[in-house]
Parts: sequence; C-alpha cells; structure tokens
Amino acid sequence: MTLETLYESIDGNYEQACKVLRIDKLIDKHIRKFPNGGVTEALIEAGNTMDPVALFESAHAMKGVCANLGLTALSEPASQIAEEFRPSNERKLTDEQVKDILAKIETLYRKTVDGIRAYEQATL
Repeated sequence: MTLETLYESIDGNYEQACKVLRIDKLIDKHIRKFPNGGVTEALIEAGNTMDPVALFESAHAMKGVCANLGLTALSEPASQIAEEFRPSNERKLTDEQVKDILAKIETLYRKTVDGIRAYEQATL
C-alpha cells in the first residue's frame, strides 16, 4: 500500500498533505503518529461534557492537525465545531446537532485509524 492509496481509502487529500509536509517521508512519519495523538479523543471527551471552551480548543487543534495531514474528511466537521464554539461567535447549532457532528467525527476517526493501521501493516 502506498501513501496515495492510504489517502484514497480514508477520503483524505494526499496533495494537501504534500503541500504542507513536502515529502513522503514526513507524511509517513506524521500519519503514523495520528492515531496516538489524542486530539480526537480530547474532542469527543469535550463533547461528553459540552464544555464550550474545551470543545473550541480541542476542535481547533484537531482541525489544524487534520488539515496539515490532508485528512479533510475529519478537518471539515472539526472546523464546524470550532466555529460553533469560537468565543466571539453566537451559537447556531443545538446540543443535539453538535453531538451528531461529534458522532460523525468518531466514525470517520475510526475509519481513518483503521486505514492507517492497514497501511502500517502493509509497509512493515
């Protein structure tokens, strides 16, 4: 499995990752770290408490990490949450809608991690 096929399997944007990280060696290094990075877990935990500060901070962190890695399927809903809880913004979504987005993020995260794990196994 190549990095390009990994990105195809997880609905990522390999070209975006290349623009940010420049070389496959760095993309490989950072994509392998993603499952253990903790950003998604922090966002899900913040959603369990509906703490607006924690939701903003964790969603903003996740958005940045995912955007840099070209994980657009994850960065877009994380961006929605970050904007919803940005301190200067008025809330537009109900708590239930936020929880629906978080459930989507959790599902996409599992798909992404499964893809990364398959990539790791294929490149041993």
